[in-house]
Amino acid sequence: MGDRTTPAPTGPVTVVHLLRHGEVHNPERVLYGRRPGYRLSDHGEAQAKTVALYLGGNDIAAVVASPLQRAQQTAGPIAEAHDLPIGTDENLIEAGNLFEGKRFAVGDGALRRPQAWRLLRDPFTPSWGEPYLDIAHRMLGALHGARLLAPGREVVCVSHQLPVWTLRRYLLGQRLWHDPRRRQCALASLTSVEFTGARMTGLRYAEPAGSSGAMVIGA
Repeated sequence: MGDRTTPAPTGPVTVVHLLRHGEVHNPERVLYGRRPGYRLSDHGEAQAKTVALYLGGNDIAAVVASPLQRAQQTAGPIAEAHDLPIGTDENLIEAGNLFEGKRFAVGDGALRRPQAWRLLRDPFTPSWGEPYLDIAHRMLGALHGARLLAPGREVVCVSHQLPVWTLRRYLLGQRLWHDPRRRQCALASLTSVEFTGARMTGLRYAEPAGSSGAMVIGA
């Protein structure tokens, strides 16, 4: 039999940084999802500036963000530091969720209401929102679109917790349904995907603004 060794990938090394937005001002603890008007808190703005400093010496060629305000705000300091415009990609938007707009405060949350239980019947798709596979596919489109923007350089894409985590699991060949409490995607964290040519050759995770845990509310 001949040698079936997979040839080493060739081409420019490109890095796409998937950045989750910073902390949001949300005193009512609403699952805001795609609702407009949810801005960064003061702490979230500080987190965005910290990430900009962290990436200050990197060869950032483009900054792209979800159209939602919190993502655009998080992208701002990075774009400013590298004298770049902020591009917008709808594929980076938060996942659709039928609980959007509901409160999830302890003891007074939407999950305590029987009429909401039917939405929880299928955790694998899931039944309460945008299918995981749909999220993975649109995020994959955003990832490769970003890669093609600047071969051999680095691109920052600002998105949201569930889309970033779903894409990461898809890239690693893991099942897409998961325990939300175990997501490794803290506020203002970076999930960085390295490509050699068109092939993924590395994936790393960093929390330049510090760990904030795997928060689910208003991810």
